[in-house]
Amino acid sequence: MDNKKLSLLALTWPIFVEMLLFMLMGNVDVFMLSQYSDDAVVAVGVANQFVMMAITIFGFVSVGSAVIIAQYLGAEKYNEAKRVSGVSLYCNFAFGLVLSLVFVFGRGAILGIMPDLYDDVRDHASIVLLLVGGFIFLQGLLTGVNAILRSYGHTRDTLVTTASMNILNIIGNFIVLFGPFGLPVFGVPGVAVVTVISRAVALGIGFYLLHKRISNPFKEIELLAFPFKYAKQIFKIGVPAAGENLSYIGYQTFLTTVVAGMGSAALATRIYGRALNVFMFVLTISLAQGGQIIIGHLMGAKQYDEIYKKCFKILRVATFSSVLVAIVFFIFSETLLGIFTDDPYVIYAGRQVLFVFIFLEIGRAFNMVIIGSLRAVGDVKFPVYVGVCTMWGLGALGGFLLGSVFGMGVVGIVIGTALDECVRGVIMFFRWKSRVWQEKGVT
Repeated sequence: MDNKKLSLLALTWPIFVEMLLFMLMGNVDVFMLSQYSDDAVVAVGVANQFVMMAITIFGFVSVGSAVIIAQYLGAEKYNEAKRVSGVSLYCNFAFGLVLSLVFVFGRGAILGIMPDLYDDVRDHASIVLLLVGGFIFLQGLLTGVNAILRSYGHTRDTLVTTASMNILNIIGNFIVLFGPFGLPVFGVPGVAVVTVISRAVALGIGFYLLHKRISNPFKEIELLAFPFKYAKQIFKIGVPAAGENLSYIGYQTFLTTVVAGMGSAALATRIYGRALNVFMFVLTISLAQGGQIIIGHLMGAKQYDEIYKKCFKILRVATFSSVLVAIVFFIFSETLLGIFTDDPYVIYAGRQVLFVFIFLEIGRAFNMVIIGSLRAVGDVKFPVYVGVCTMWGLGALGGFLLGSVFGMGVVGIVIGTALDECVRGVIMFFRWKSRVWQEKGVT
């Protein structure tokens, strides 16, 4: 693929719409669950913490393959790029089967990490882990397919798969939660079944588009002569990236456990606050992912000066957009929180949380854009080392001390997260300026 054909705007707008739709649908899910019961909201939110950990496992293969594919395409090594695509799908499928078994047979032990959950919440969360977790291999394959399509520049195709999944999900949830036309109400189990069905349909669409764009990557791989060379390249990039993501999800799960001990109102505040928070950085995610594709291609072509400048151009736009949206959300915080709840405590604490998000988003923009750029050029270990230290030293420990020890509640938890993002963002900024990443290419 010709690098000159890769436009940041052309790559980013489908990712933006995809992410916006994904987040909007997620919030509609939360809204519909909140109309059903607060316990349902908490149960699905708790279960999703562990499901997201599994998706991160798939992410390490997808992130690694995306970087390798982009660099091979930038270096005009098209056959190698296609073989990496096939290897990544086989790896995600294998990991998916293992994780599905873990969720089916180990869900009781998994939820045992949170001993303060009410019995009804625990029972509902167990059902979600059984059904959604039991079919998590579908998400593994879908994550792999979307990563390949994005690396080739087909971001509009991933928009189609994500839109299909989320539209089916929202329609299905409406049916199982509210029982229109006299249909029975299935509650949380119904929501879990709808999630599985929508992922299966999206995966079918994704495979069709993948075959249409680059043919079937599976046929490039002979299992009896599996090309471990490419798997090694994927893991070299993906494992450290997964370490960072798992560390983040791990410490957020720890904080969720801490908040759960503060009561259902505090946990609901955290869930509703995070539901609104995702809209603050949706453009940042889109810009970071679009930029990562371009920078990966440029790294394959060894255009270092252009790579250096491109990251900072994206960073300026991402930071401005995130902070602007965070300020607007704080101004209208009572109205926005009122969409989900009428609990005075949740609205009061939620306003304070949204105020802290203004500062948190500055650091998050730096981390998303710069760490994404570092991954694209193959510099993946440094962000992990720094991330583990700041996430647990500032985010987890700081949040626990402020929230529990000093009595600031869920607001203290968020302040700890903001400290992590901002300090880590400054360190990543100077890492990029040092340009030590120029020797990290893998192709």
